[in-house]
Amino acid sequence: MKNKIPIHQIKKLLLISLIGIVGCLAYFFYDQFILQNKILKQIISRLEADSRIAEVFVTDVVFNPLTNQHMTTIKFMEYDTQGKPLPAKYFTFVGNIIQFQSLVVRFADKYVRAGDVLRGKSVYLFWKVFILDGERTQEYEIAKLNDIPPGYKIDGPRHPLEDEIWRNFWAYALDSKAASQHGIKNAQIEAPGTKFVPGLLYTLKIEYDGGIRIDVTKIPQILEGEKVLASPLAL
Repeated sequence: MKNKIPIHQIKKLLLISLIGIVGCLAYFFYDQFILQNKILKQIISRLEADSRIAEVFVTDVVFNPLTNQHMTTIKFMEYDTQGKPLPAKYFTFVGNIIQFQSLVVRFADKYVRAGDVLRGKSVYLFWKVFILDGERTQEYEIAKLNDIPPGYKIDGPRHPLEDEIWRNFWAYALDSKAASQHGIKNAQIEAPGTKFVPGLLYTLKIEYDGGIRIDVTKIPQILEGEKVLASPLAL
């Protein structure tokens, strides 16, 4: 006849197993808490800036004799919220009266669903670049809808918490009813433009009040070697 394990020993083993499981779960959730807290701090640090800056210059102008129009290519160089350059982007348009659209979203100093991470902060971003021409309007996205805006992505691999916060940001920012319910004070859109010609550097700055200032200077020596047309061309 086999010896039976005493009931009290079974209870003891079950208790030890339960304690082990609880301990593992506690460690897992604590580790997740530390990770999420780290992510939130990084996101907050990117919301401290009160402006955004980009630089633009013309890299090419090509005349199409068939359409009797000029094709203008510009190089868009944006800096993140900490002043570090982001990968350059190139846009080609028919014409050269180009507008840049900014989006500035200010969050009220009250509860925000996304972990309160955006409380009292503002988001500044270059959203679109375009030429208005009726049905032939040309438009490119700089910041893609529902994605993490350029310059706000934290270091390392993407985390679901970061994606969730920015999905909420877009949903609230572009819906006035949702905005008022989730602590958004206001969402301001500006879209100034100017004529972009070769040989000049255009500095775009989204200022605290939400407007875009465009300053124009000659191409600096630091850009020598870039494909920059040397002298202004009247189009």
